[in-house]
Amino acid sequence: MATLDAQLQTLMWAAREKTLALMADHYEVDAKTTFNDLVTTVDKETERFITARLKEIDPTAQIISEEGFGDEVHDLSGRVYIVDPVDGTLNFVKQQTNFATMLACYEDGQPKLGYIMDVMNQTLYHGGPGVGVFKNDHPLTPPVDRGLRGSLVDVNYGLLFTNHHNVQAVIKNASGLRLYGSAGLEIINVLEGRLGLYLSRLKPWDLAAGRALAEGLGLVVKAIDEKGLDVLSSNLVLVATKQVADDVFALVN
Repeated sequence: MATLDAQLQTLMWAAREKTLALMADHYEVDAKTTFNDLVTTVDKETERFITARLKEIDPTAQIISEEGFGDEVHDLSGRVYIVDPVDGTLNFVKQQTNFATMLACYEDGQPKLGYIMDVMNQTLYHGGPGVGVFKNDHPLTPPVDRGLRGSLVDVNYGLLFTNHHNVQAVIKNASGLRLYGSAGLEIINVLEGRLGLYLSRLKPWDLAAGRALAEGLGLVVKAIDEKGLDVLSSNLVLVATKQVADDVFALVN
């Protein structure tokens, strides 16, 4: 795994350079499901680049990818890579910052390695259960657990508006609410202790890398809907310190 980890870190830095080069050129923007659910040619070309390199690194593995250039994966047996080339595409288009590239390696359904590249800040978070978590070359320690009242939280705005699972009570019992628009960056903020909670409905590519990193720091990653955690589907999931998670589960329904 150490050799694979080194190869994947190199790939993430190469993907960053690819993304920056594509940003500097003309790129196209399209809507997918709604006017603010965007995809760009940068998403697509970066994903093609990552998936092609993964096939060279690990030819027998399966690849799940957001824009569809991976494989049609129906089960998680063996080694599976999960790719999000531009996480926070709306931020990418509107702000040219606050977006990430994410990659995860799972074996038989379990997270082994996760990578979140904060592209514009040139920072790679990497590691996983059993190997530790690093910010570039510096090891991270678990964040201080301040409980819900002592923490800022990040709750998806759609959940906030509908009060799904009583999430407004969660926000009212926290120190305050922050939103960043990128699952990768929001999970980074939990890893760094700037947030005590991130709660959202996440697709496989939104969660996979962050889950590996969060569990590598002993944080709680848990679904709060009836589905439970499933890497192949969408889940309503929280990433939090232990006391914050306990406080939230006492409020949600």
